[in-house]
Amino acid sequence: MTQLKCSAQTCMYNEERYCCKGDIMVEGRDAMEPSATCCGSFRERSGERSTNATTHPSRMIDVDCEAEKCVFNDDCKCTAQEIGIAGSHACNCQDTECASFECEC
Repeated sequence: MTQLKCSAQTCMYNEERYCCKGDIMVEGRDAMEPSATCCGSFRERSGERSTNATTHPSRMIDVDCEAEKCVFNDDCKCTAQEIGIAGSHACNCQDTECASFECEC
């Protein structure tokens, strides 16, 4: 599991910079830089601070990753000890990114 810090405060799963979803998917199969990645699990919050959380906020989370060129990707799983998801004013998943992406190219 990976320690996740998320700045996408407009996401329905974000509670105090931690994720309540239980797992996330980082997209960006051909990414060569962080801006070409995104959190595919992002869902914009609507209304009050309601969430569709499956768990309580957690520092440790399973991270599936499609970014094939990231040094932390091992068979579509993130092996980084800690990652950050950026996108403080995101309205959709393309407004987010894996700030910890490192290209092995």
